[in-house]
Amino acid sequence: MKNKIFYLFILIFLYIPLLQAESKLLQLVDEYSKQSPDLTGVYVLDKGKDALLARAWLVDNAVKSIDVQYFIWSSDKIGVLAAEALLRAADRGVKVRVIVDDLLVDASNKSMVALALHPNVNIRIYNSTSSVGKSIVTRLFHLVTNFRGFNQRMHNKVFITDNSVAITGGRNMADEYFDYDDEYNFRDRDVLLAGPVINLMQKSFEDYWDDELTIDVEKLLSSTERWMTPVQAKKIYKQLHDYASSPENFEFEIKQRITNLLEERFSILIDKMVWTNVHFVSDEPGKNTNTFSLGGGGTTTHVLANLLRDARETVTIQSPYLVMSPQATQLFQELLDRGVKIRINTNSLPASDNLAASSGYIRQRQELIDMGVDIYEFKPYPALAKQIMQRYKRLKDKNPVFAIHAKTLVVDSETVFIGTYNLDPRSQNLNTETGVYLYNKELARQVEMSIETDMLSGNSWFTKDENGDEKAAMLKRVKNIILQIIPLTPIL
Repeated sequence: MKNKIFYLFILIFLYIPLLQAESKLLQLVDEYSKQSPDLTGVYVLDKGKDALLARAWLVDNAVKSIDVQYFIWSSDKIGVLAAEALLRAADRGVKVRVIVDDLLVDASNKSMVALALHPNVNIRIYNSTSSVGKSIVTRLFHLVTNFRGFNQRMHNKVFITDNSVAITGGRNMADEYFDYDDEYNFRDRDVLLAGPVINLMQKSFEDYWDDELTIDVEKLLSSTERWMTPVQAKKIYKQLHDYASSPENFEFEIKQRITNLLEERFSILIDKMVWTNVHFVSDEPGKNTNTFSLGGGGTTTHVLANLLRDARETVTIQSPYLVMSPQATQLFQELLDRGVKIRINTNSLPASDNLAASSGYIRQRQELIDMGVDIYEFKPYPALAKQIMQRYKRLKDKNPVFAIHAKTLVVDSETVFIGTYNLDPRSQNLNTETGVYLYNKELARQVEMSIETDMLSGNSWFTKDENGDEKAAMLKRVKNIILQIIPLTPIL
């Protein structure tokens, strides 16, 4: 009898914290969602600090499941800290599933195998043609024999906690997307979501998880590469935990803020959510049925084209890359002919991280200006840097470069799309993309004002008056000129 009471006490002791953890996350949302069960709460994450803290708090308070899907998951500070946070969640019994595109995977095989060996962690790789378990010879073989397949990447960014709260938008899992890099950072945008739209996001995740292009990381490695004892796996877990505990990697003030976020910030984010109808859009795995052609479009392309066609007065776009396909150029011309004003905020040559994409844009720039498109090129050292980066005062001597990475469309100041879609042929035809769009004047104007701030003269060059090409380093300018000669447009 005493033993039964003892075990019952243990069960209650273990279960109560789960109920408390669940209440932190779900009660915050339920209070609002019950009032408007058909609406979704939306909070725009414009700053890297808020985007990082929101993700960290959600992971630390997840109870049942965490499903994440990213194009890039780096092995830098943010990447390692995110992996460690997911490991801690898995240790609590949370089921963790991760999908990462194969192209830019830089984590070691040992660390991926160790995480995959955890009973509550599953890692799958999308379209394994170039990295995980592939030799240089195999990569070249895929590139030559299946050029389209090699270039077809999963560009989705989705983060879902307990099938109740989610984040999607432009950010990958790496330092530069959260203002955590000392030399180069992105001006990016995500949305925090709570409500019925999460069900559609979850379905999209399941579609990718079950698709034949998505494979368990262990199955991609040789028997030698994936062999690991439980002792070796635990050693890697300890290394991850030790890394996250080091003040050099995760500043104590950040840890404090995450711990106190329920009182300090997260409840405020939920309280400030705008509850509205939200539409989620995602391409199918594989994008389209084309096998050899680099065209084909996709669901996201179709939806965004229709949003643009509905424009009556204004279109405001923020995209890191601006490379127009013939179809996109024709659509823009139709809008301009109807009197629609088009403004685009994109990266200048000195700010851009993608020389190939910059070469495609600069080759087309004058044509777009002559058509009547107003283009604002983001400066590498914008005036707003100190406002958006909390650590700027400590890094100002290093003078970190900033660049646009947000992928946003605002139509007539009342419709807004936030997602992963770049304004280029790659997003149009090759990469799978995702995002949300909604018809809400309050949110649309809020996002548009943020883009307009980025367009101010202290932050961007107005290309009708000047551009920043000459501010770029000489070597970068020379490379750009050379790349303009190469016919790369369909894969930019």
